[in-house]
Amino acid sequence: MSAVPLKNDKPVEAGVRTVTVLGATGSIGDSTMDLLRGARGRYRVEALTANSNVEGLVKLAREFDARFVAVADASRFDELKNALAGTGIECGVGESAIIEAASRPADWLMAAVSGAAGLKPALAAVDRGTTIALANKECLVCAGDFFMQRAAKAGACILPADSEHNALFQALSSGNRDELTRVIITASGGPFRTWAAADIENATLAQALKHPNWSMGRKITIDSASMMNKGLEVIEAACLFALEPEEIDVLVHPQSIVHGMVEFSDRSVVAQLGTPDMRTPIAHCLGWPERIAGPAVKLDLASIGQLTFEAPDFARFPALRLAYDALRTGQGATTVYNAANEIAVAAFIAEKIRFGAIARLVEATMNGWVRAGNLAPLASADDAIAVDHNARNMAASLLPQIAAKAS
Repeated sequence: MSAVPLKNDKPVEAGVRTVTVLGATGSIGDSTMDLLRGARGRYRVEALTANSNVEGLVKLAREFDARFVAVADASRFDELKNALAGTGIECGVGESAIIEAASRPADWLMAAVSGAAGLKPALAAVDRGTTIALANKECLVCAGDFFMQRAAKAGACILPADSEHNALFQALSSGNRDELTRVIITASGGPFRTWAAADIENATLAQALKHPNWSMGRKITIDSASMMNKGLEVIEAACLFALEPEEIDVLVHPQSIVHGMVEFSDRSVVAQLGTPDMRTPIAHCLGWPERIAGPAVKLDLASIGQLTFEAPDFARFPALRLAYDALRTGQGATTVYNAANEIAVAAFIAEKIRFGAIARLVEATMNGWVRAGNLAPLASADDAIAVDHNARNMAASLLPQIAAKAS
């Protein structure tokens, strides 16, 4: 049985639903809290977590009367505890406290802790067999097969919170799994969609951060510019919906109105559309199997005028090709892909490498990993975290020679 429900046949439970938000002060967390703010009678907050934003966490904890809050940064614990003194809100610190937050009895959990740090807390929620809105890419990119198998075994319900995967989730309900022929993930093309390869190579940080449609964090915006983010989404889709690489296509769609499509055996193609606002897919997850009112701007196709589509250019955006390579290689290769990219993006932000070198460092790390005979199945969170750690070290060691090479 899949951990991702392909039909909305879950019985609706009456009463107030308890929720936990891991990563409550980030961009996904902010959108989630905004939705909760608009539906106070339906939800009660059990736990909230943040990495180091104590001020934002305290504000949310007081506003929503959370029962438990946790901060990952140990140096901020006294500040958190003092700010909530006398409220009756329990406080925790460090990885164990984030895991405790995920383990507490909530009907629904938003997993929005970024990076490999989000894996163990998400697994703690999985083991409770609860409903999880998944916005942490690393859970699937670093440990996808293991994560989904464990979710299915525990009876956990995984709801995709990313706009593209949520679109596929909604479209898949129009047919049965054995009727599916392919899924199509759309990509805006980012700020460099029409740029020549030489210009992309030397793009500046400021240029990479000018996304034409979405307002996101710095890391994901840079990933969108390189199309690395779309590569990560291809890997996620394969894990979420048990797809082969050949069943996943990417289509560049500059307007970001069509978020995903599913083609069935009769050649019907079902699409999900909406204005580019993360509150729409999150609202779908929060209300599922029903729908709740969302605050996103109403879609007005007449004013948009036209929707256009293009094939992706694997030559100008090699990060997308590398994702398919990693998916076909398996045995930890997708973990290496993600880890090397994190090192590469950090190096680009620090002006140690050119923008074009991001994909080259990822490819060099993947090739080095395979040549060293490091490929092996991942059977636990510790396996995935170890591969992530070692791949980062390898990418860091390759960084000087990649930086020195001319394009």
